[in-house]
Amino acid sequence: MVAAAADLIPLESPLTDSFQKATGNRVRFAFGSSGMLTQQIRNGAPYDVFLSANEDFVRSLAEAGDIDRESVKVYAIGRIALWSKDGSVKDVGALLDPRVRHIAIANPAHAPYGVAARDLLSRLGLWPKLASRVVYGENVRQTLQYAESGNAEAAIVAWSLVFDRGGVLLAANHVPIRQVGGMVSRTRQAAVAARFLVFLAGPEGQAILKRFGFEPASR
Repeated sequence: MVAAAADLIPLESPLTDSFQKATGNRVRFAFGSSGMLTQQIRNGAPYDVFLSANEDFVRSLAEAGDIDRESVKVYAIGRIALWSKDGSVKDVGALLDPRVRHIAIANPAHAPYGVAARDLLSRLGLWPKLASRVVYGENVRQTLQYAESGNAEAAIVAWSLVFDRGGVLLAANHVPIRQVGGMVSRTRQAAVAARFLVFLAGPEGQAILKRFGFEPASR
């Protein structure tokens, strides 16, 4: 059982199918914000692997003994993107248009993509002008749903969710999204969990991540 950041939702079937084909082992995913999953692991949730979109969450779990220190590794670099339902919002400057009444980002309190979105807007000097129009999703998938439903005119989300849906890749001028995974110390499936992490960091896993818009872990 893999606890995985919500930006990995589109990769569930490719990773599941490829890992089973390569090893004969089955894998299931549970998705959520990295912060929420971190709390669940601290509270004893029966996961075997944690794939976070935030390095600090995994490192803190490793220090507390909840994640096997030796298993911790960067598996990808995430990127953020801008998405609007009608495709009219083509750059962050367009967010200043008064017709963009609501801008969805993931909650920075527990979602790394929200931290990156806020950081980018701050560095560009836009956050003070836009903060009152920002609405928060629990994770990047819910954030995208706000824009899909029309409850927000635009959303800043994971590139992996919108790279093939007219999303606009934003400059990496923000705190880096170093996505880190590790094996949960309480796992009863240690051999398979370790094998999955090796698979993810290997050529086949990295090829799948690249196909969905992630940058290589070696960066």
